[in-house]
Amino acid sequence: MKAPSRHAQARRKVIFKHHRTRKMAATAASPEISSTVSMASLTVQDAGDASPPALPRLVTSYPPIRDALVTDSSQLQDETMEECMPFLTGHGHDLCNRNGIPSLLRDRHVKFLQKQLGALPSMFKAADPSRPWIFYWCLNGLSILGEDVAEYRTRLIETVRPMQNEMGGFAGGFGQTSHLATTYAAVLSLALVGGDEAYNVIDRRSMWKWLCSLKQPDGGFQMAVGGEEDVRGAYCASVIISLLNIPRNLSPDSPACSAGHTDLFGGLPEWVGRCQTYEGGVSASPGFEAHGAYAFCALGCLAILHSPHRTIPKYLDTPRLLSWLSSRQHAPEGGFSGRTNKLVDGCYSHWVGGCWPLIEASLRGPEGQSTRPAENPPTPVDDSLFDRNGLIRYILCCCQDLTKRGGLRDKPGK
Repeated sequence: MKAPSRHAQARRKVIFKHHRTRKMAATAASPEISSTVSMASLTVQDAGDASPPALPRLVTSYPPIRDALVTDSSQLQDETMEECMPFLTGHGHDLCNRNGIPSLLRDRHVKFLQKQLGALPSMFKAADPSRPWIFYWCLNGLSILGEDVAEYRTRLIETVRPMQNEMGGFAGGFGQTSHLATTYAAVLSLALVGGDEAYNVIDRRSMWKWLCSLKQPDGGFQMAVGGEEDVRGAYCASVIISLLNIPRNLSPDSPACSAGHTDLFGGLPEWVGRCQTYEGGVSASPGFEAHGAYAFCALGCLAILHSPHRTIPKYLDTPRLLSWLSSRQHAPEGGFSGRTNKLVDGCYSHWVGGCWPLIEASLRGPEGQSTRPAENPPTPVDDSLFDRNGLIRYILCCCQDLTKRGGLRDKPGK
């Protein structure tokens, strides 16, 4: 085991200011820190005052309550906080304006994504089976940044056409096995570039037959014929079936028919519900460890099967799930971790962050209207269950590649 870091050595169960470590005390003593200013309220204090407003204490100080037990995990957590702190306080970059608000390096990210859609270096040959994921994330990122991705339509069509197998579905590359994950990425990429020419690439009949072969007697979906069955399959299949308007009746030779199922969605929400763990999160399949990406897949699947306010509370223990999801956000970093006792990671800004709109939809009821009395309106989820501003600050301050090449990273040092 490595020697404890100087921050870990000072760990003790303390509350607030009375027994802080030297690092915490030094941070708290900084005149730039104020415990009364929220990020949402950062404004210019006075037109004639040249000094910037204070940053929220949450993102400029270490947690006031610490556990005295030192472990490998706690040391890694301390190291991560040490690496993130200069970026969170604005000392590791020049992204923040005088009000302490960081900016998005949009143009650099656009160029980075466009470059990844070109020729890749030879070291990427090991990622050949993941090609649909590479162009999907790039096209999706460009679309979110406001770029017109229709210009990639012809190139994309010629790229994905050989990936489609006669038996249905898309593989990661020519001659490879069809897989639900790569099919999901290929179909959504075609949807992003749009146009009848793109949609007509998809053989919907063979897609239906292939999906029927993946449907299992217990209600779930395999990722590939003979492959693993997990909640990714439930989500990917639901998206594909819904987006392409695939007929839901099962073919007579589907494995699911042996259990009496007649519908592609038969038994699916019940199977998803069995993936919820004792922690409150969702695992890949029943009996395994909860993971943020699987929670997103479960919620996404249930939201597709029916209105979120009906399916999510029916098949998942929502209070326990909310508790687990809220626990994924770390302070002072502001980012999300994917599992209990793990570090923050930029990718979970998508997987865990994407859970909250679905949770909010389930709480608000049909068409966004809460079923609560008008005199007792619900508190917006993004204001009460997770710190939206903390997440934004983590993404912009800690995850942006500050070099000219652009792009986003896991965390500082990665």
